[in-house]
Amino acid sequence: MNSSYRQEDVTLLLKDITGLVEPLSTKEREVQIQAGRSYCEMLPKEYVPSEKYLKAYERALENETDRTAAAVRACAERIYQAKGDKVVLVSLARAGIPIGILLKWYLKGKYSIDVPHYGISIIRGRGIDHNAMRYMLERHAAEDLQFVDGWIGKGAILTELQGELAAYPDVSAELAVLSDPAGLTELCGTHEDFLIPSSCLNCTVSGLVSRTFLRTDIIGEKDFHGAAYYGELSADDRSYEFLDTIAARFQEAPELPSVTLSHSGLEETQRIAEHFEISDINLVKPGIGEATRVLLRRLPWKVLVREDAQDDPALSHLYQLAKEKDVPVEPYPLQNYKACGVIWQLRDV
Repeated sequence: MNSSYRQEDVTLLLKDITGLVEPLSTKEREVQIQAGRSYCEMLPKEYVPSEKYLKAYERALENETDRTAAAVRACAERIYQAKGDKVVLVSLARAGIPIGILLKWYLKGKYSIDVPHYGISIIRGRGIDHNAMRYMLERHAAEDLQFVDGWIGKGAILTELQGELAAYPDVSAELAVLSDPAGLTELCGTHEDFLIPSSCLNCTVSGLVSRTFLRTDIIGEKDFHGAAYYGELSADDRSYEFLDTIAARFQEAPELPSVTLSHSGLEETQRIAEHFEISDINLVKPGIGEATRVLLRRLPWKVLVREDAQDDPALSHLYQLAKEKDVPVEPYPLQNYKACGVIWQLRDV
């Protein structure tokens, strides 16, 4: 799979489908998703950031560098304690890949180990890429695999991962992430809902790689799941700018304060769905990262922000995106999360 990442940083176990799939608009995709088609059978048109939104991203990167670096450090140390020198990082494409690279860099700098790092696909409702699993298990011990993602929202992908890994009894289903406001893993940098700057952009902070794709007319039984490479956006690629900025603060970033959660993120998400009479909980996307993704590639109804976080600089990019897309932002008594995106129920439109 082609990408703008260096080969020594990650091996992408993905089939290159560049030019084989016509990207669809947000509205076209949303109609088909809510009609029952899987999101993995389509590719979205990449959002082209406005100048104002790019400025908001740059402020986010500046403001959140230390918190992100500290979360990488804490997560990497927990991984090392659990797995030791033989750990194999397996990042869930695509949001997990830049986080996996940062974890790999930290472990190399701190412990002088050059750990293998793969990027593979898992798709809600379709499962993990079993061809990629076979590839890795032919080369590494099952107990050494450590799955990585950027953050946990309400835990849908973690639930998918846990179900899929039942077929691999020696592979741990524990997911390492930087932010886990849902309270579902101990292999996290923090349980705080904070802004990971890479969530603000799509492929231009993810090696110019698309979301993963799975459709039988293009992906054969022996193929890895697919992804497209957006080489035409190379002039706008900020993948290594993000990585280098965070890595430069691994040592100096202050420790993150401890966060104790009183209840699960899924419980809070269910209450939000009930409050707004939303029948499909998948239309409620809690967490700053998930709310950002709703604005970038779904059809948002509204964005909820925690009442005491309305002036938090970490939400400035959300306000900019919401303004551009004419999406209302409302205060709401969120607890685990600082923000939550809510997608239109098209049957109500």
